[in-house]
Amino acid sequence: MPNLPLANPRPINPPPTNPPLANRLVVAVAYDGLCTFEFGVAAEMFALPRPEMGADWYRFAVAGIDAGEMRAMGGVRIVADGGPDLIGEAGTVIVPGWRGVDCPVPPLLIEALRKASERGARILSICSGVFVLAAAGLLAGKRATTHWRYSERLREMYPHIAVVPDVLYIDEGSVLTSAGSAAGIDLCLHLVRRDFGTKAANMVARRLVVPPHRDGGQAQYVENSVPEIHERSRLGPLIDRMRANISADYPVAILAGLAGMSERTFLRRFAAATGVTPARWLLSERLSRARTLLEDTSMPIERIAETAGFGAAATLRHHFRQQFSTTPAAYRARFGTNAT
Repeated sequence: MPNLPLANPRPINPPPTNPPLANRLVVAVAYDGLCTFEFGVAAEMFALPRPEMGADWYRFAVAGIDAGEMRAMGGVRIVADGGPDLIGEAGTVIVPGWRGVDCPVPPLLIEALRKASERGARILSICSGVFVLAAAGLLAGKRATTHWRYSERLREMYPHIAVVPDVLYIDEGSVLTSAGSAAGIDLCLHLVRRDFGTKAANMVARRLVVPPHRDGGQAQYVENSVPEIHERSRLGPLIDRMRANISADYPVAILAGLAGMSERTFLRRFAAATGVTPARWLLSERLSRARTLLEDTSMPIERIAETAGFGAAATLRHHFRQQFSTTPAAYRARFGTNAT
């Protein structure tokens, strides 16, 4: 089975407990030509009052890069809480898109982001906002992602960045990047999970009516992401069947027969519908099932490996290390029900 990246980035060996979040101020950058949806994602995730989360939840402010009233897509006007100086106070800075991949980034924004990064702030981009981080030199030698339409342009403009085009987001510790607009929700939920744990992220996701974690990468959204109606009726129930009994063996010949297709046709149409091969899809689903069991139960790791379809704990550990650069035990210590 090829070792391709999953939707989740590879965490850098997470500590056994969630580190305390010293600075809870999240500052979103606003600019003339603001991407309204991406900005709305930042505001919905971090500005919305959430009394159920307690007094230690995030604080939110908007830093305007352009003077006075700024225009946002859709005829909206923005008046910010302050200027670039607000970035200097933030523990987390969000760049919600940018007005154009070839549009110059103002030197004052570059300077503010560099200083924020130097003093330890986390810098996060949504969609085309990655070009701002790249212009500030914050991604040199690091992995980054963006919308699939911009991946090649990012690689051409900044060859020193390891562009990963087929993931939803990447966490490089102090610098985080997401793919297309909706992937910003995935990344923000990941940040909530990182700061406050799995239960908090699940509560926010539930209120948003979105999944707390999406499996798969951008490839499934590029084209033909939804199978034709006559194929959906065959592949949909088959996928439901595989998901319901994830620990079973699924040779391609059996799957093709159940779908009423030749093996070659089945592989082509399964990839068109999901963006991945059946083996890759199964691995992603099994890892997702294992993570859920690690987070929500006290089930022994050996039993989790069996239930999730890995057979042996050694196999589960192998795939966890390959995909997440950590172990099931360390993951449970950080994100499990009893994690600090």
